[in-house]
Order: sequence, then C-alpha cells, then structure tokens
Amino acid sequence: MPPSLSELTLADVMNLDRTGLIVHWENIYGSPPSRQTHIELLRQAVGWQLQAQMHGGLDSACRKQLQRGSVALALARGTSLIRQWQGVSYQVTVRDHGFEYEGQEYRSLSAIARKITGTAWNGLVFFGVKK
Repeated sequence: MPPSLSELTLADVMNLDRTGLIVHWENIYGSPPSRQTHIELLRQAVGWQLQAQMHGGLDSACRKQLQRGSVALALARGTSLIRQWQGVSYQVTVRDHGFEYEGQEYRSLSAIARKITGTAWNGLVFFGVKK
C-alpha cells in the first residue's frame, strides 16, 4: 500500500508513477480520474492537495471567487469588454464583484451574454476573453 498523502513530499509526488498518482487521486476526489487524464495533471492535482494540507489551501475569498466562476481576478476593475452582435455594439465593464451591463450588475459574463442573445452562451467565449 502506498504512503498516505500526508507522508509524502513534493519530491515524492514528482517521482510517483501513473498508478501511484491514480491511487492518491482516488483518495482525494473519491473517484478515479478519466483514462485520458494526462499524468502531469494527476501530478499537479496531487501536489496541490499535498500543499493545501500543509499550508491551509485557499482562503474563503478565493473559494468564493472560484465558485462564482468569475474572471474578475484576471481582468482589471474598470476594463471594458465590447462585443458586436447582430450589428449592435454591447459594452460590459468589469467591477469589483462582477460585471456591469446597462447600469445593472451581473455576477457572470454568461448571464449578460444570455440577456443579449436570448440563448445560453459561455460568457468568456462570447466576449472574447477565452477562445
């Protein structure tokens, strides 16, 4: 039986083979990874969890930001995103806790894209933040 995660060092994680990484992944996440999961992703996920156990993980503000799926951390407050859609120009402004569109605050770009198009869109893709 392999050592528990708390008994490992990051150097140990870097030297684990795929089978060892999968064992730790299953212990951490409760199910096996996809067969297509690259060994480097397995290594990074197990390594991150080891560091989180040692140093406390994410603070509550970071967890909330990730749960919202907001890209506000990646985009500076005040940044304007402009999208042409069916001949009309739409502008969104990045705020501290979301995005402003037509004077109203939204938690996600996807909500704004849905309001503009009437259909479900990935807001990051719609506004060209992510391809």
